[in-house]
Amino acid sequence: MKKLTFLLVVMLFFLAVCNIFGQTKAYPFEVKKTGKGKQSLIFIPGFASSGEVWNETTAKFEKNFTCYTLTMAGFAGIPPEASASFASWEKEIAAYIKNNKIEKPVLIGHSMGGGLALAIAADYPDLVAKIIIVDTLPCLAAFSDPNFKAKENNDFTPMINKLTAMTDEQFLQMQKQAIPSLLGDTSMQETVIGWSMKSDRNTFAKMYCDFSNTDLRDKIKNIQCPSLILLESFFANMKPAIEAQYKNLKNTDMQYASKGLHFIMYDDKDWYFNQLTNFLSAK
Repeated sequence: MKKLTFLLVVMLFFLAVCNIFGQTKAYPFEVKKTGKGKQSLIFIPGFASSGEVWNETTAKFEKNFTCYTLTMAGFAGIPPEASASFASWEKEIAAYIKNNKIEKPVLIGHSMGGGLALAIAADYPDLVAKIIIVDTLPCLAAFSDPNFKAKENNDFTPMINKLTAMTDEQFLQMQKQAIPSLLGDTSMQETVIGWSMKSDRNTFAKMYCDFSNTDLRDKIKNIQCPSLILLESFFANMKPAIEAQYKNLKNTDMQYASKGLHFIMYDDKDWYFNQLTNFLSAK
């Protein structure tokens, strides 16, 4: 009898421990929560970027909203996960919203983060209230090849090997050449380059290839919530091609910045904040 009682106590203790520690799920991103508003905003940064890219945005809106700012695993100094993929990140962000009972948040995504916001709103249409997409296309590859088709189980090993084989100096020089074409605000260029340099190289290579093979043009027809699409000024010269990519997205407001490049939150700040303010306040 004593032995049975002892075993029962051990079993109950084991179950209690499992319950306590099982409540903390590991997600492939770090979250910074600020503000205490009734409506929640979830900020998803772009490729190789830190959640700090949203610092000025959250500072402006956290007075009236609860802000959840993500930095994805393997980017900008956050420890990497073993098997990163666009699909798994989409699934885990949706799981985070559900598990934390975040009621109808607004998703705000830049670049690849905008792609994740589009995918989540399409695959979980009842989960979000609105989406704000900052300089993202449903299919990046189709911008240069309108007939592009995503390939299942595509082997990107050569590209991944090429990127991971670079020395730090070679990678730095590549970023120094690339970032000025994406960011006009010279005061922020070193910061953005630094995020890339602190990113895990394998995650950088893998997600670059994975997002390049992502096509959301058909899927976005499932999005039911209002959407705001903010595009850099350069895209105004290519409206037919850009808007063809978004033709399946209904209930949307598409706006082109008046100046600047890909990082609209830095390059056309006043216009960007006005767009967000108007869209978030609209019923």
